[in-house]
Amino acid sequence: MPLTLWQHCTLATMQPHARQPYGLVPDGALVVQGTNLQWVGPLAELPEALRAQCHTQHDAGGALITPGLIDCHTHLVYGGDRAAEFEQRLHGAGYEEIARQGGGIASTVRATRQASMQELQASATRRLRQLLAEGVTTLEIKSGYGLALEHERKCLQVARALGTEHAVAVCTSFLGAHALPPEFGGQSDAYMDEVLRMLPVLHAEGLVDAVDAFCERIAFSPAQTARLFEAARALGLPVKLHAEQLSDSAGAQLAAGFGALSCDHLEWLSDEGAAAMAQAGSVAVLLPGAFYFLRETKLPPIDLLRHHGVPLAVSTDCNPGTSPCTSLLLMLNMACTLFRLTPEEALAGVTRHAARALGLNDRGVLAPGLRADFVLWDVSHPAQLAYALGAKPHLQTVFEGQLR
Repeated sequence: MPLTLWQHCTLATMQPHARQPYGLVPDGALVVQGTNLQWVGPLAELPEALRAQCHTQHDAGGALITPGLIDCHTHLVYGGDRAAEFEQRLHGAGYEEIARQGGGIASTVRATRQASMQELQASATRRLRQLLAEGVTTLEIKSGYGLALEHERKCLQVARALGTEHAVAVCTSFLGAHALPPEFGGQSDAYMDEVLRMLPVLHAEGLVDAVDAFCERIAFSPAQTARLFEAARALGLPVKLHAEQLSDSAGAQLAAGFGALSCDHLEWLSDEGAAAMAQAGSVAVLLPGAFYFLRETKLPPIDLLRHHGVPLAVSTDCNPGTSPCTSLLLMLNMACTLFRLTPEEALAGVTRHAARALGLNDRGVLAPGLRADFVLWDVSHPAQLAYALGAKPHLQTVFEGQLR
């Protein structure tokens, strides 16, 4: 299989425990074979015999090269928008108040059910292209705006199609336990029964990579969530959880007990929850866009997570109601300015830790044997990716070894 050399670049390999911050390699080089990286390191150390086999050579022109970015928590497929609710919040209405009035997730469910698959795919494609333009090579897409079998299927089918028709890897999460649909008003146990009927059907159709839920006082209880996670475990599916966003429901401990890939949001996370996540190896997915958009004041306990050694991922949480954002670079800045992550922590949060949050061990760092997903940036140092608001430093993306 032919080899391709990328040279005259600075590498931010993001390898853990590297000697240099960011795993920096000045004047570095990458050798690609097929869809994987074969060699990574300083150009001066590239074996001549290997270099001679590189029939294609690219001069990166001094660009910074990072792993492809990974957006590990999105709700990319949905109908309509929630601009009117944005105005309501600015007039003082709270998230829970809007939800109880039939707004919030329920309003997006109505719009999503009314939309055709073609309409959903067209709107999601527009959002996807904005993410791709900033170097995203892998993303997760949740369902959860259909809340009935035919509509959850429709959304998951769109997510699969996006991964087939675009140069991006898509992981799907079944989020049927996102909210109560109107036809199950006040009947959360009955609706959970319906979710448990949906899950094996959608899994059998190859549409589900993981199972998620919203464990919160306005959504589903820990006991109901546990029923869903038991069903996921029986199917061999990993789980993740929207946990501790609005209150401490001990969702993180529950999810950790099922070996969750991640717990997401976590503003009200307790010490016990952080300790449970650390023991389980669960990733904390921080969503600064939602924190900002909802004008929250309760910060996630970053120092507590650091103390317990919980990996920190960062994501857009792209969704119509609480984070209508398609800029992962903006989330890098927000993670630093709002949550006080370092730029290195933030970049690790959209590369190697985001990969871990999706259960993927073949990407997120630049290392031999891993996927050849990487991005060329017009910056001299990786901290600049988190620094400049509105900058557009993206030059090129290589996905599975090929220029996208």
